[in-house]
Amino acid sequence: MLHGIDTVQVVATGTLIFLIIGGVGVGVLTLALLGSGVLHLGHPDVDGPVSLEAVAGFTGAFGFGAAIVNELLGGRTPGMIAGAVAGGALAAVPTGWLAARLSRAARNMRTDATPTRDHLVGAIGLVVTPVPADGYGEVRVRLAGQPVKLNARADRPIPVGARIFVVEALSETSVHVETY
Repeated sequence: MLHGIDTVQVVATGTLIFLIIGGVGVGVLTLALLGSGVLHLGHPDVDGPVSLEAVAGFTGAFGFGAAIVNELLGGRTPGMIAGAVAGGALAAVPTGWLAARLSRAARNMRTDATPTRDHLVGAIGLVVTPVPADGYGEVRVRLAGQPVKLNARADRPIPVGARIFVVEALSETSVHVETY
């Protein structure tokens, strides 16, 4: 009798292969989603009718879905492995479709235009460092909803805390202001 001996559960070879396929799919999906923006890999218009994200999502879901079904069936015969492949495909089709829709939506998302120095003209703000008549002080204005601190010139001295109006954008970081 064998008392006190632990038994080791053996993973079916098919399950291991399916897990590797799923892992590769997740790795490619990660590179497709993060790599193109961070590492500038590939070009989004080169994918063709099926995006890389959709293929990677399909592959990952297929691998993991088939591994789960293979373990549930016991996957030791070719018929059981074929059932695992069918189960993996059943999980992969909606996942691939969803990955394609989400990646397309992210790529085609509308965004606001980037603010330029022309958007500074007309902004209202406060003086944070006094503006002398012959030099620069500092003002804080809101540009596209964000507070921006800028160098400021004025025709007359303006004290700290005074409300100002931007008359002209001298550069991306400096403006000409008047009291408001």
